[in-house]
Amino acid sequence: MTQYCYDYPRPAVTTDICLFTVVDDDLKILLIRRGLEPFRGSWALPGGFLQETETLDQCAARELAEETGVQGAHLEAFATFSAPDRDPRFRVITAAYFALVPAQAHALASGSDADEARWHSMAKLPKLAFDHRDIIRAAREALIARLDREPLALALLPARFTLTQVQKVYEAVEGQPLDKRNFRRSFLARGWIQETGDMERGRQRPAMLFEKI
Repeated sequence: MTQYCYDYPRPAVTTDICLFTVVDDDLKILLIRRGLEPFRGSWALPGGFLQETETLDQCAARELAEETGVQGAHLEAFATFSAPDRDPRFRVITAAYFALVPAQAHALASGSDADEARWHSMAKLPKLAFDHRDIIRAAREALIARLDREPLALALLPARFTLTQVQKVYEAVEGQPLDKRNFRRSFLARGWIQETGDMERGRQRPAMLFEKI
């Protein structure tokens, strides 16, 4: 095998994954408890080092599966983080990914160098390793922006749903209440859903049921 000598340092490369869900109108993120140093015992994002034979996308999917048991999530890269001191071991540059998934569709199973995998409320995050709090903050901003462009929220809803259910997902992601009239007008204008002709009936006023187009 040919050996190369480089004039410049060669940083390590990792991926970190921000997997979000909404449960009981609460935005949650999947974290792992680290089983190795540095930060052993601390909570962190699932992720790890890029292998020589894989792409960043493959690395992110592999690390997520190994550390949490989650497979098949559509991961999207949204930013890189390269502060020289972000890892106490050596220079590490990470590519950060995010996705929004229904929690009930994924059974968690920790493995690899993760002692535990658990959903955590974004309103009550534990102390995090590395710069993962900054990564999570940026991931939430990216998720909010993507919700304006794509019908991601519908993946968290049943096949037929009300506009109130849709709004609650958006409010959980954005972390604030939204004006009901403005939200409905804006969301319907995107053309992602259609009326089913059926109504949801319960203790409150009947509500139109919608479905994804």
